[in-house]
Amino acid sequence: MGDEVRSVATMAEDAIPATMAEDAIPPWRVASVSEKCKIVFRMPTKAIPRKAQRAKSAMSDEHKQALAIGREESRAVRRYLEALEAHKPKRGRKRTAESIQSRLEQIDDRMATADPLTRVHLAQERFNLEAELASKGDTVDIQALEDDFVVAARGYGERKGIGYAAWRAAGVDASVLRRAGIPRTRS
Repeated sequence: MGDEVRSVATMAEDAIPATMAEDAIPPWRVASVSEKCKIVFRMPTKAIPRKAQRAKSAMSDEHKQALAIGREESRAVRRYLEALEAHKPKRGRKRTAESIQSRLEQIDDRMATADPLTRVHLAQERFNLEAELASKGDTVDIQALEDDFVVAARGYGERKGIGYAAWRAAGVDASVLRRAGIPRTRS
């Protein structure tokens, strides 16, 4: 086995082109030879000079302020759009806390006699109903979010290239866009 290892290592060293200088390190080199004749190649150990690094310039106060304004506008737009999405009216009758509680009681009654597959479905429905019941108490001040959106939307939209139609497609009401000063154009 030792002869096989030596012959593989010798073949790797013999693969160095004859045009390379004596002191040059080839781009490959046998790093180690394991007992299973696995050859690991690695790059040369000489340091390759890096490009000259450019000195970092300090950010101006105006630039820092512009970045902060952009973050605030982005945050206001995101919060308003998420609130719109979360409070989008759903089809059908609205569920009250009492109807959710009665359905939870029905699930408890059926769980004892249900087969395993039905039990899994009932357990998931229970989790969904409990989450819905917990979120019933959560109230979001949509008016405050809308006011923040109105302040931020025009600048954000101009910077990001978002037009009237895109805002409408996202679910923003036309009256809100009018208050924000976003024109209804056909460009």
